[in-house]
Amino acid sequence: MSVDEAGAERVDSGADEPGWDVDPDDESGVAVVAAVGRQIKAWREAAGMRAGEFGAAIGYGEDLVYKVEGGRRIPRPEFLDRVDEVCGAGGKVAAMKQDLAEVRYPKKIRDLAKLEAQAVELSSYGNHNIHGLLQTEAYMGALLATRRPAYSQAEHQRMVDARMARRSVFERDPAPEFSFVQEEVTLRRPIGGARVMRQQLERLLEIGGLRNVDIQVMPTCHGDHPGSGGRIQVLKFGDGSAVGRTDNEFAGRPVSDPRQLRILELRYGIIRAQALSPGESLAFIEQVLGET
Repeated sequence: MSVDEAGAERVDSGADEPGWDVDPDDESGVAVVAAVGRQIKAWREAAGMRAGEFGAAIGYGEDLVYKVEGGRRIPRPEFLDRVDEVCGAGGKVAAMKQDLAEVRYPKKIRDLAKLEAQAVELSSYGNHNIHGLLQTEAYMGALLATRRPAYSQAEHQRMVDARMARRSVFERDPAPEFSFVQEEVTLRRPIGGARVMRQQLERLLEIGGLRNVDIQVMPTCHGDHPGSGGRIQVLKFGDGSAVGRTDNEFAGRPVSDPRQLRILELRYGIIRAQALSPGESLAFIEQVLGET
């Protein structure tokens, strides 16, 4: 095998890795991928190339070319770059990377990420697992692996990638204000084993040290608080609007009605007041880390 053939084989394998399948239940995503596929096919045909010849020219297999053109596979950014170069598209194909950037992730995660990206304040109470924005990649991978029925390898990777992408919210400027209250049990349940949990606790200490982030712990001994109904999350936006949700009311759906939001804010305020202070909480997390 020549050096060029080996390189092409490596690129082809990487392009067909899990996480680039199209979610058939995501109608808008399916439409975007199909539209991009038709554009790529049009550029190929305009260049007068058959699929096999085209695949060889861009360094990918013929089968993958057909999958991408048929809207059955999300093309990687480097795939689009090679198509643009080979077809002489002058950046028109490469520009479609932006259209595909979000489609790779499951729709429900994209919707949540959009809300988080727009919020100026985020308040969250978690009683079962550590909040997704606070999770390490290893923790979220281990957590998703506990789901039953189990995710496929591709689905699992898509979910991990989506949660990792959400963490970019910490890099926004100006930075949003974050308030997290975590039940003690979420710090002690050994998701992924001791090593994974140690890394996760270290991540909490790192994030908790940011000026715009408060992480508080609700000790198990503080049993009389209004968090028994499950998770609570409230997002506030720059225009004064807000959206919230909780596990056991409003069918678990996001709500924006002021009366419903008032209920969630009232509960969260009481929970936050009864939890350890941010300083006490970081000391508590350090203690748990030492015990892990």
